Amino acid sequence: MSLEPDSSRETAPRPSLFARWRDRDHTRGSLLTSLIVLALPLVATSLFGGVLFQLVDLKLISGLGDQAVTAVVVTNQSLRQFFFMLVMGASFGTQGLIARCIGEGNSASADHVAGQTVVMGLMLSSLLAVAGLAFPGELLGLMNVSPEVQAIGTPYVRLVLLLNFGFVFVNVFNAILNGAGDTATPFLIAVVQTLLALFGEWCLIYGNLGMPALGISGVALGIGVGQLGSIILISRVLFGGSSRVHVRAHHMRPDPVVMKQILVLAWPPALQMLGTFLVTVIFIRMMGDFGDKAQTAYSIGLRLGMLAPMICFPLAGAVSTLVGQALGSGNIARAWRSIGVGLGVHIALMWTMAAALFFLREDLLRVFTRDPEVIAIGSQMLAWQAASFVSLAFSFVFFRALQGAGDVLIPMVISVLNAIALTLPLGIYLSQTRAMGPEGLFIAQFASTALGTLLTGAWVASGRWTRAHRPVAATSL
Repeated sequence: MSLEPDSSRETAPRPSLFARWRDRDHTRGSLLTSLIVLALPLVATSLFGGVLFQLVDLKLISGLGDQAVTAVVVTNQSLRQFFFMLVMGASFGTQGLIARCIGEGNSASADHVAGQTVVMGLMLSSLLAVAGLAFPGELLGLMNVSPEVQAIGTPYVRLVLLLNFGFVFVNVFNAILNGAGDTATPFLIAVVQTLLALFGEWCLIYGNLGMPALGISGVALGIGVGQLGSIILISRVLFGGSSRVHVRAHHMRPDPVVMKQILVLAWPPALQMLGTFLVTVIFIRMMGDFGDKAQTAYSIGLRLGMLAPMICFPLAGAVSTLVGQALGSGNIARAWRSIGVGLGVHIALMWTMAAALFFLREDLLRVFTRDPEVIAIGSQMLAWQAASFVSLAFSFVFFRALQGAGDVLIPMVISVLNAIALTLPLGIYLSQTRAMGPEGLFIAQFASTALGTLLTGAWVASGRWTRAHRPVAATSL
């Protein structure tokens, strides 16, 4: 036997920091380190793809006037949000299944689940494109907007839904890699997508660099430019074998068994988020009854109020991956500790963001409007939203941890009943019967968030989610 040193081992290059983060085993080792490794790229992705994009996008749109702002935000927070909920439901189901496959060490099943999710994304994207082509004006008209806003916004609705393929596949791709424990690659793609989208909007809204000045249609086309770039990069990563999950042609042959498993985990969180969406849509319509300025204030407030969740919710997504992989490896104690570590970090971040939003709310509003009435109503709304962040600091972690565990039915029931039995009746009572106007709607949303958090927290404390794990069917592998 030779005693010579293994020169190949000595000279093997050390993996890069990116590779170590991408390929880290999250079923063992420090939970705080795993949380940071998963969460930092997720938060950075949200900062680029969410916060930075939302702020610059809103500033670009504000140059077109308040009616254009209302048309875009109402579309994004109602119609587009409805479809977003469907996509996110499928994404949550996919992330949970893949996390558990990786925790079990079953990479073949993870690849198969990813392929089936891509097929389902293609089907959903086609349906959305048909809806956008056939009914853009009718869909926007459901939001009780003024005739001027509907006339301005109809071309935007049509283009946004026709160009939804990138929107769908970015979310599907992120769920696939996040479930596998790779949050770094989606961050890099989000940077490229955001920069391309904002550059495209800047060119196409106002006709810069010799491009046609398309106004509000340029907003949708600019977003489409960014999404096209992301689809090219996503295809190279997912189908080229450079990630932990590698989709091949045979993984995309429709498999009803696996599709059913994804849907079983997808429809409850989708319905849960649709309950919140329903409240938002009805409140947007009710704000229209209080006047155009109230609806504009609510539209801007929705965008600004989402900044903190866009930063913090990805951290809760890291908890989902940790819980799913821990349960997949049979380590229930680690799943519990994942929730505890996630809560500690999430509360500190979310409460800090709540304070910042509360004290800076009027300054933020003045960036996008100079109308005193819009600022007054928007400031009132953001104050109540900042107060809601106290509860959401817990709620987001509970919500995502239960999804990682595959326990999605009871949280959905809690959320939907809360929306139907508390939020809507209380909002109507306070705003109309008690004549509190828009503030009555803001108070109702605050009360609903607090109650939903308490009930979901009680379910988490019961520990029943630790028994929700089911193996993925191995058909067609």
